[in-house]
Formats: sequence, structure tokens, C-alpha cells
Amino acid sequence: MDYAGVRLQETGQLGSSRHRAETFQRETAPAWRQAFLSRYRLGYTDETVEAIVEYIGENGHVVDAPGLKTEHYSIFDCAMGERAITPMGHVRMMAAVQPFISGAISKTVNMPESATLEEVEEIYFESWKLGIKALAIYRDNCKVGQPLSDGKAKPAAAETETVVVESRPIRRRLPKSRASRTVSFTVGGAEGYMTAGAYDDGSLGEVFIKMSKQGSTLAGVMDAYSIAISIGLQYGVPLEAYIDKFLNMRFEPAGLTDDADIRMAQSVMDYIFRRLALDFLTFDARSALGIYSADERSRQLETGVYTATELETAAETGVADVEVQSMSQSAPAVEITPAPMGEVHSSAELMERITGKASDAPMCFTCGIKMRPSGSCYACEGCGSTSGCS
Repeated sequence: MDYAGVRLQETGQLGSSRHRAETFQRETAPAWRQAFLSRYRLGYTDETVEAIVEYIGENGHVVDAPGLKTEHYSIFDCAMGERAITPMGHVRMMAAVQPFISGAISKTVNMPESATLEEVEEIYFESWKLGIKALAIYRDNCKVGQPLSDGKAKPAAAETETVVVESRPIRRRLPKSRASRTVSFTVGGAEGYMTAGAYDDGSLGEVFIKMSKQGSTLAGVMDAYSIAISIGLQYGVPLEAYIDKFLNMRFEPAGLTDDADIRMAQSVMDYIFRRLALDFLTFDARSALGIYSADERSRQLETGVYTATELETAAETGVADVEVQSMSQSAPAVEITPAPMGEVHSSAELMERITGKASDAPMCFTCGIKMRPSGSCYACEGCGSTSGCS
């Protein structure tokens, strides 16, 4: 006696409803019926069946279930999970039932998330060949809100291994014979020499600094510092980065220099990088840092522009403006309001806006406004504080 008969016998309805049990056996899908009759047809004991059911409840699949034979795994295959029915299995089930019904079948073909366009095309083509009237495909996780999902499913492992590429800076050494420029300088009475070596393309590659007083602390520090700067340049550190960091650095010796382009320097380091900027940076890069040569400053005082190119551009613009004005004499005059300047708190900040050069004046420790030079010290125009001088 099969499972249906046992259930009817236990409820006392075996004699009167035997035809109902036979109908149940005939109309139930074979795989589903065998799954429920495994206790009686497959030879498992009650204890084994209970252990298998408990394992399925905890893990959601029958793989490695205690006491279950491997050849019986396919009986428990379902629509999704660890052991899911293949998409073509759904198609074959519908093809087996389609000849016995007049309409279409409300049955969905479940496909994994990794399904490709070619696999979907194959499903539709095989369904057409098998005579299925309608077909619905659902790819796993294709909707934001999915009514049913396998919460314990593990994401597919990436097939390609992640290759970690370790990038290291490469030192670009100077050629054995290279062009160099030596500059003698004096900053606040301290004399020294700077030799700058360049690559074949003209970019800076090394700096050597020698101070006049050999054996002094300043000479030794400058020797070590020039080696560090040279190695950094050869490893690809931009010269602009060094200039931006060491510009306006203040320490003794400082003061007047014998360089016509750099009349005042706040330290030997300040002079060195101003000189390197003038020798190796373009005009646009220097102008962004507020570094100009003596000729450029003179031209700016006379013409209002720093370079001849800007002067030519201004002249062309002036001619164009005259032509436009002559052509639009009949046009109504429109009052143009200049763009408001940003908020300025002190004369030092105002000079920065006018000249476009950053001042090295410190901020006031009391009110936070940029201080203005007052002799050898700085004074705050907001609260009257000083940087230490009376």
C-alpha cells in the first residue's frame, strides 16, 4: 500500500474513497509523489526520514543529508536553492502536460542569475519545438523586491583571480654628461654657490648647494639637503611641489641679495627655490606662485602686463573694443556693475587681492585676521596685537 492508501486507512476513509486515492496517484507529478513516498518505496526507516526532514529544515537542501543516498538527490530537486531543477527540466515538464490541456500552462521557468542571452534564446526555441503554447521566464534577482529567494545561497566566486600590481617609483638618473648652471649668491651676508643639473629635455634633475663657510652647521645641512632634493627630483617629485612648500620659509641668514631678480629673501632656502623657479618653470607656473623676474616687473609697471605676449594680446583686444564701439554707437548704454570683491579684513589681504601675490604674514593669534608688516614684526589691524614687538 502506498502513502495515499496509508493516510486513508489511518483516517478511516479507505473503503469509501479508494477511487479518490487512485485519482491522487494518477494525477500527481511523478517526482513529487516519489518524494512523499520515499518512506515506503525507497526503503528509509522512520528515524532516517525524520533526520532527513530535520536537515532539510535547517539547511534548505538535501545535499549531505544524513542517511540519504546520492542517487536519490534528484527526487528532492525544486525550483531554486542548492539543487534546483534545470531550466530545460521545466520546459520538458510543460511539454509532457501540454498535449492533455486545451490552454496554456501557468508555469514559470526559473533561471539562475548568471543566465546569458543565448541560454534564454535556447529555452524559447526548445519550447517552440516541443509545442508549448506559452512560456514565462524569471531570472533570479532580476527584481528589487523578490517574493521568494534563496537566502542561504552563496554568491558565485569570481572566476578570474585578482592580480595585485605593486607600483614603485623608478629613479630616472641623469646622463653622465649633462648641462648644468652654477649661480653664486649672497643672502644676508652669507655667500654660497648653487649648481643645477638638467636632463636632455631641460627639466631639473639635481641641485648642489655649497656655502662659503665650510665645516659650519649651515654648510653641512645644505649639503645633505641638496642630496635629498636631487634624489626626490630623480624619483619624479615635481619641482613645483618643492617650490610651493619651501617658498617664504623664514630663518637666518635672511635679507638683501646680490641677485637683480630676487632683491629680498627670507632665507637661503627661499632664495634657492625662487631662483630655481625663474630658471626652470614656465611663466604660467611662476605667475601662479607670484614669482617674476626684474624685467617682467618693470614691464608690468610700464604697461600693466608682465610679458610681451600679454601686451600684444591687450593691444589686439583694445583695437577690437574700438571697432565694436564704433559699430554700436546707436546701441543704448548699459551700466556694468563690477563684480564684488571677496571679503577683505586687512590691508595685507587687500594687497593680496590687488597684486595677486600671497603674503607670508601670519594670522593674528587673538582675532584670526591676517597681520600686516610693521618694521621687522607684524601688527594686527583688527585688535592691535603684535607678533612680539612693542
